[in-house]
Amino acid sequence: MTTGPAEPHQTALQSQARPLRPGSVLPVARYCFSFHMEDDLRLPEYSGSLFRGQFGDALRRTACMTGLPECAGCPLYQTCPYPALFETPAPTAHALQRFSSVPNPYVVEPPPLGFRYVAAGEMVSFRLVLFGRALDQLPLIVYALQRAFGHGIGRLGARGQLDEIVIERPGAAQPLWDGARGRIHAHEQILAVPAFSDIDAITLNITTPLRLQNQGHPVPPDRLQPRTLFTALLRRASLVCELHAALPGLAGDAARLAAAAEQLSDKRSLEWKDWTRFSSRQQRKMTLGGVIGEWKLAGDLRELLPWFWLGQWLHVGKNTTMGMGKYSLAW
Repeated sequence: MTTGPAEPHQTALQSQARPLRPGSVLPVARYCFSFHMEDDLRLPEYSGSLFRGQFGDALRRTACMTGLPECAGCPLYQTCPYPALFETPAPTAHALQRFSSVPNPYVVEPPPLGFRYVAAGEMVSFRLVLFGRALDQLPLIVYALQRAFGHGIGRLGARGQLDEIVIERPGAAQPLWDGARGRIHAHEQILAVPAFSDIDAITLNITTPLRLQNQGHPVPPDRLQPRTLFTALLRRASLVCELHAALPGLAGDAARLAAAAEQLSDKRSLEWKDWTRFSSRQQRKMTLGGVIGEWKLAGDLRELLPWFWLGQWLHVGKNTTMGMGKYSLAW
């Protein structure tokens, strides 16, 4: 499989303005993958964990050169694309803090909550958001996903064939996949923050469980605060941009931004949504949950809005790699 001479994401890195504001260009892309199923596919109520697990297993089988059971002791650990993508090592030193774990440069966006069944002969689609250097690994990712579906996904090992890849940009979509030649068409892998008119109120339509935690405990809907949401988003977006796209310092005066978020008024129509997944690492079922619904924020949004806008791609909260914390904005 080959790719055309896609615009390198380094161009976006060089042109990035600081702090994050309208006109900023970031190396972020959302891809929609569609597979034609050869077998019936049965999915759990929320399939983010399933799709992420299948992706990770296939990526490891494809990228691993040594076959060692653990990545950390491998002599290729610092150069192998699998840990860089799926188990990003924490930096050994950081100017602000020490990390036990850091965000990975991808988000799997599964089919909607409650989507449970695809009959043989029909299509299943899901999305994958990639950040920074992960964009350079798109051919490897596509090949790994083809292997995953070729081997069979889900409890019954349903097989499928890649039918289409589309890059989704605000207001536009571009088909990329040439199946006959196994080729990804050339395309730009950037996201530009738009110019906003005078906006003093936004609505977050939260479609997958958004789980924010305080001292290790999930925050229920009635205790959520705009500052809690914004600081979690700011931290995640800042780390993703710094660690995966070599863009440190986008937040500028983070304390001032957090204080501005604290002044927002809000009106919420939120409910708690639990779902259960099986952890292969811990060999047990785990119940995860978060809030879904509408959350309206109002006030001085001038410096905050670019971050809320970017969060539509990065998601926010816990377990974002399996698609949790997804929202869309309206104003």
